[in-house]
Amino acid sequence: MYVLTIDQQGSRSDIDRVPELTAALGDLAPVPFDRTVGDELQGVVDHPHEVVDIALHALRSGHWYVGIGIGAVRLLPGDSPREGSGSGFVAARKAVERAKGAAGQVPLSVVSGTMVRGRDVQQQESVVACANAEAVLRLIGRLVQQRTEAQWRVVDRLRAIDGEGRHGTQKQVARELGISEQSVSRALLRSGWQEEWAARPAAAMLLEYAHSLAAPMEGTR
Repeated sequence: MYVLTIDQQGSRSDIDRVPELTAALGDLAPVPFDRTVGDELQGVVDHPHEVVDIALHALRSGHWYVGIGIGAVRLLPGDSPREGSGSGFVAARKAVERAKGAAGQVPLSVVSGTMVRGRDVQQQESVVACANAEAVLRLIGRLVQQRTEAQWRVVDRLRAIDGEGRHGTQKQVARELGISEQSVSRALLRSGWQEEWAARPAAAMLLEYAHSLAAPMEGTR
């Protein structure tokens, strides 16, 4: 299982952004995220591509620290993540605290929970797998965070149409936004759109591999 703990940056001097993000994640996560304490929310997801979608959406605004924990989860169907336990939750807590300490870097971290065997080699493999997943997600996150509002208008419209950025689709985006096709192509190039979507599967694959090294807990979902 994957546990995500997402905490708002500078919450003491900012508005409460938890309700807005919770609502937005409702379209990305099969199980709703819940507020835990203060300006923090938490959720549990089954699939690595969902982790990628959620993490990058949170990073987009620049208002959140993102912690991803990989490990066992004890959570009954229908229960709130606040009622969950297991190594995945512990790892997510460590991850979000590490994200807060990532000065000058993309505020995201990936931490593994319980290992399959207590051997040092297995433990090291898990650490490396999480570090690799974290590195790729931070690279993609940098692309996402550096986009301008004009670039996001193009990217969002493209995703709403078909999500692939084909040439014919770019013409449609240009017409709908009232700009030239060259402007659309330029925005996509500068936004790193193609690089992001080429790298997303790699991030998901690395998360899945890290997950394969974490021990399942009997009776968990």
